[in-house]
Amino acid sequence: MFILYNSIPLKEEELRLPLTNRAFQYNDGFFETMIMEHGRIRFWQDHLARMAEAAAALKIELFQSINADKLLAQLLQLSEQNNASNYGRIKVKVWRDGAGLYTPQTNAAAWLATAQQAAPPHDLPLQVGICKTVTTQPSPFSAFKGPNALVYVMAAHEKAQAQYDDMLLLSPGGAVAELISSNIFWFRENTLFTPALENGCINGIVRRNILRWAAAQAVPVVECCLAPAVLQDASVVFSANVTGIRILNLLASWQLPDAHPQLEKLRQALFPVVPL
Repeated sequence: MFILYNSIPLKEEELRLPLTNRAFQYNDGFFETMIMEHGRIRFWQDHLARMAEAAAALKIELFQSINADKLLAQLLQLSEQNNASNYGRIKVKVWRDGAGLYTPQTNAAAWLATAQQAAPPHDLPLQVGICKTVTTQPSPFSAFKGPNALVYVMAAHEKAQAQYDDMLLLSPGGAVAELISSNIFWFRENTLFTPALENGCINGIVRRNILRWAAAQAVPVVECCLAPAVLQDASVVFSANVTGIRILNLLASWQLPDAHPQLEKLRQALFPVVPL
């Protein structure tokens, strides 16, 4: 597999990182996962915006290190090299360069990108448990991926032990927050609900696009802090991330409805079916 390390193309086995690497030592960075489809990156501008937000929050000088247009061109080329242009998963890991202890020596960015072939996910309904071992960790850094990764690892461990498809994470106050790698939404009649970012959920790329779609369609939206019991009264509950939208038909012991007239409109708007 070919990779990119600070804009330099390498074979995977050629990568050498020092023991002082701050991503390894302190998790001092973030990552971004994207979907490549038919030679283009889905929601590229939103990914770019979230990377800029994450870098600013962590005081990492990302776009002083690389031009956004150059980054896009390199990611497209990398996907082609790895036969991932038709459908693939791109991951960009960004960290603070240099060594040092907790006090950084520099705020310059270092980064690594991979691109791998992937299969489009199926859209079967999800059976979801309620996570008991961990909660989200609301902070200035919780809206992007990386700093709180261990929360999702432990939730995924609990999911595997309980044999669910996914887990609902709650906020420290017990409010609905998110799934392991997706935001959660629900309709109650014609009003769309989703957890507010203050619950510690990721500010997802598709979350942003769903809220834009709702505004354009004049669909009422409530960004909320509510206990999971409210989902029993939902007209439909669904997950959303860059791979697509999936309905939840079971949450713990609660059977949930599996259709809503607005849901197919939303799916077609954000994820139009294009033959591979």
